[in-house]
Amino acid sequence: MAGAARDTPEGEQEGHRLSVCSKLCYAIGGAPNQVAGSAASFFLQIYLLDIAHITPFHASLVLFIGKASGAVTDPVAGFFISKSRWTKIGRLMPWVLACTPFTIVSYFFMWYLPPFVSGRVAWYLTFYCLFQALTTLFQVPYSALTMFLSTDQRDRDSATAYRMTMEVLGTLIGAALQGQIVASAHVSPHCTVNPSENTTDSWHDTPTTPDPSDPLSHQAKVYMIAAGVIAGVYLLGTVVLFLGVKERDDPYALNSDRAIPFCKGLALTMKHGPYVKLTASFLLISTAVQLEQGNFVLFCTHAAGLRNHFQYLVVTILVSAVVSVPFWQKFLQRFGKKCAACGISWMIPFAVMLVTIPNLILAYFVAFVSGLSIAASLLLPWSMLPDVVDNFRLQNPHGKGHETIFYSSYVFFTKMSAGIGLGISAAGLEFTGYKPGICRQSDDVILTLKLLIGAVPAILILLGLFILLFYPITEESRKETKLALEELRRSHQSTENLDSHKKNTSV
Repeated sequence: MAGAARDTPEGEQEGHRLSVCSKLCYAIGGAPNQVAGSAASFFLQIYLLDIAHITPFHASLVLFIGKASGAVTDPVAGFFISKSRWTKIGRLMPWVLACTPFTIVSYFFMWYLPPFVSGRVAWYLTFYCLFQALTTLFQVPYSALTMFLSTDQRDRDSATAYRMTMEVLGTLIGAALQGQIVASAHVSPHCTVNPSENTTDSWHDTPTTPDPSDPLSHQAKVYMIAAGVIAGVYLLGTVVLFLGVKERDDPYALNSDRAIPFCKGLALTMKHGPYVKLTASFLLISTAVQLEQGNFVLFCTHAAGLRNHFQYLVVTILVSAVVSVPFWQKFLQRFGKKCAACGISWMIPFAVMLVTIPNLILAYFVAFVSGLSIAASLLLPWSMLPDVVDNFRLQNPHGKGHETIFYSSYVFFTKMSAGIGLGISAAGLEFTGYKPGICRQSDDVILTLKLLIGAVPAILILLGLFILLFYPITEESRKETKLALEELRRSHQSTENLDSHKKNTSV
């Protein structure tokens, strides 16, 4: 049963190790966010363009402002969560439970096609912003919960590996569910039977999607069915997390320690060298991955001639990512986390090959290798961030409540960069003349999609890896930090026991 362990005896706390069941429940709790996020990453842009018939410019506004709203919510969430009081079920768990029902409602209406046309931009902007903000209120306390599962670094790394495996599996489930359910909404017999008839002059005469004013069309219905299924996954994951995970209070802090004020804590994190380098590196890398996800279906549909294969290619990417997470976990344990980052670059040459030589067999091979790289890019930052927090703790031993500041500000920067990237990509499609509902786009649109899949992500990944070279925390320094924190914890407990003895003596 869920609960919180606050006053744990010294021997019990030092001997406490996370069970496999606890790790699994913690991992399952984060999967729903990834299921929904994956569906939105791969399909929201093409849904807005080809089903809702929103212009690329307005779609770029929805994507950018939505991501920005989620990013802005991160530090706000971090502020209020850091001020939260301890409850019977912990300090972080109440936030996860409270935001879940609202997240489910906003997610469903994000995929609903309203009967009016003129206000659709406002509709999707409202619910996408709500969804992004609410998922932030879920993700910040959930990710910070890593620091309160165990005091052992290996336990936390193991829990992170379980979590990333389940989150990548959630990404696979989200993309597979969404892809299989909505695939029929993007298949047009006209495009496959008479592709030669689609000339530049006939673009506006050959729509492949229904009248956008019809909310009861087949295309609209299948998207709402997919939204309902994924909304149910949210509820299930949150129940498992609540029942199977026990949140523990900060084991290093003295009872007399005060929480770091949010603004002061934010300023300290922005000056913490390892955190700045880690955030800058994965800010660029996550933007590259978001560009790949956001434009992959459009690329397969309009630039690579793989309209009937995109859902299977997406599944290939994510299956590869799921099965490779345990490999990357073993790799980083043996060779170090910085060394494992080299795997992120594997996708670059193959993505460039697919852009220059669009071929079905090559596309599946590229999808497989991309999955390996995506798994590394997902696992590494969340595995390295606890090391940064420990390093900060060692330098600031008498403050507490800083964990949510680190996690919320990190998610803020990654979401903001992803929003900017997706907004620019959609605006680029508008500038080059993307037309919704046609079988063949112009050569300028095709070139733009190739750049968004090949050249731009490659440059961002290489820049991110270059910055990561200067990340100062090594395997040796991690071990030193662990020993120093254990000594700090023992000295804190001794101080508390001495103070307690003095009070009893005076009484």
